Amino acid sequence: MRKSSEAVCVDVGSTYTKAARIDLSGGGLIRRAEVPTTSGTDVLAGLDAAVAAVGGHGAPLYVCSSAGGGLRLAVVGYESLVTAEAGHRVGLSAGAQVVHVTAGPLTGVAVAALRAARPDVVLLVGGTDGGDGEVLLHNARRLANNRLRLPVVLAGNQDVRAEALEILTARGVPVTVTGNVLPRIGVLDPLPARAAIRDVFLRHVIGGKRLSKGPRFASLVRAATPDAVLAGVELLADRAGFGVLVVDVGGATTDVYSALLPDAELATGPRREVAGTLWRSRTVEGDLGVAVGAASTRDAAAVEKLPAPATDPQLAATAAMIALRRHARGHSAGPGLPRTGGRDLRDVRLVVGSGGVLRHGGGDHVLGAVLGDTAGGWALPDRARSVVDREYVLAAAGLLAVDQPVAAGGLLDTLLTPG
Repeated sequence: MRKSSEAVCVDVGSTYTKAARIDLSGGGLIRRAEVPTTSGTDVLAGLDAAVAAVGGHGAPLYVCSSAGGGLRLAVVGYESLVTAEAGHRVGLSAGAQVVHVTAGPLTGVAVAALRAARPDVVLLVGGTDGGDGEVLLHNARRLANNRLRLPVVLAGNQDVRAEALEILTARGVPVTVTGNVLPRIGVLDPLPARAAIRDVFLRHVIGGKRLSKGPRFASLVRAATPDAVLAGVELLADRAGFGVLVVDVGGATTDVYSALLPDAELATGPRREVAGTLWRSRTVEGDLGVAVGAASTRDAAAVEKLPAPATDPQLAATAAMIALRRHARGHSAGPGLPRTGGRDLRDVRLVVGSGGVLRHGGGDHVLGAVLGDTAGGWALPDRARSVVDREYVLAAAGLLAVDQPVAAGGLLDTLLTPG
């Protein structure tokens, strides 16, 4: 078979680098392999070894990466329940680990807390279009004057964006300007900021992680791995025509993705949230995992009044259950504040499990625990089928979705077809 009819999709993770050789004519998986990520020397060594293991030399490469901790994002907003919350949701959907959220005029203490969170990128938001612009301008001045030397994605009130841009660039801050994440109350527009965050990740963050000595790795990476997975989840839901839920249990974190069919009443009716509704959503639980996150998973289990997990399958099931509870119930921006961002998952028809423990025999136990969590404080899907993404097709499909939609769809059909 000619290499032009094939591609190799590579996910460079913090621990393992996974490669899949794909038949582009129909989305068939020809071969897959994984090797240890060589982040201690140069990640290209592991990447090239994974490509060689699937016989992919000469084929086009589609690469995503979460090596070096992935993308760390801080959100600076105007009000905690509105623009800061909207920015938080958008940052998660862009494949970022949101490590800090602050709202209101930045103070010296707030800037110190922002710096201590060690973000790679700052998402600066604030004000609906035509609304208050003073807080956004104040925060732009604070960021510029404190010389954080971080790239900024500016996605706030369009009436003052030009002035905010001038303030930041005058002090040498690298800025990417994009559309307002919340142009009107209740209207969340994530796509422009999501694309801008992806661009900043590729231009500034990948090289800054010092994962490779030359420019080749940065030129190969197309997305942060969680961004690629969410793109795969979105395509899967569109292809299926119903709601999809994905739980990815890792050693250090547990990610939850949900792609729901829009509900007109929730989008525009009296039940809409002021920070808008994100129908394709992701949450990251940095305290839930089965390896380095095992101790904090046990702590979280005690808080949730769940039995203390001992084995890896029990840890994975506990992490998945708690992550789903948080995803569905939403979160509070602070003590005494209401929960926002919750998800109604009752109409989900497909639940996909991912992660090493699930792929190596623990899938039925973990997904059974999730779908049987009647005490979790969230409404369970009532007609859902469960499946494990054993071949890592979600990330590969997300990488191929734009350039090779037929192949991407073919990969996802393996999750939609019972068997």
